[in-house]
Amino acid sequence: MKLTLYTDYSLRVLLYLASLPEENRLVQIKEIAESYKISKNHLMKVTFNLGKLGYVETIRGRNGGLKLAVLPENINIGKLVRETEEDFHMVECFQEHSSCIISPNCKLKGVLYQALQAFLSVLDQYTLNDLITNKEQLTSLLFPEQKQGEGST
Repeated sequence: MKLTLYTDYSLRVLLYLASLPEENRLVQIKEIAESYKISKNHLMKVTFNLGKLGYVETIRGRNGGLKLAVLPENINIGKLVRETEEDFHMVECFQEHSSCIISPNCKLKGVLYQALQAFLSVLDQYTLNDLITNKEQLTSLLFPEQKQGEGST
């Protein structure tokens, strides 16, 4: 099972926002893109969708930006993955119009379906809050300037 970049970036945006040293600080998409060294254009699409799904609040304007709209403990990772992945067609026979001739009697389809359910079941056990229990380490990696600023006072 491989997640799309879209889901990967969705998870990264939420991790970034949940790891902010100052809660409720608005973040620019450019800041997230630079921190992860990923495309700002991709992140614009991702953050727009995260806003539509209710995970982030987007504030327009000169002093605008993004922030979490939901507490990290209320963001279920399994649910987010289901909402950001286009489909879970691991093999052709998962699709509605399969041309595989053994599909009607193939045991592999059932095994792969069980594996997919197990994968999602594990993700269902975690929230965004579970993924930031090492917030201090994440903060030092995502916001290195914070560490430098603390030592100079």
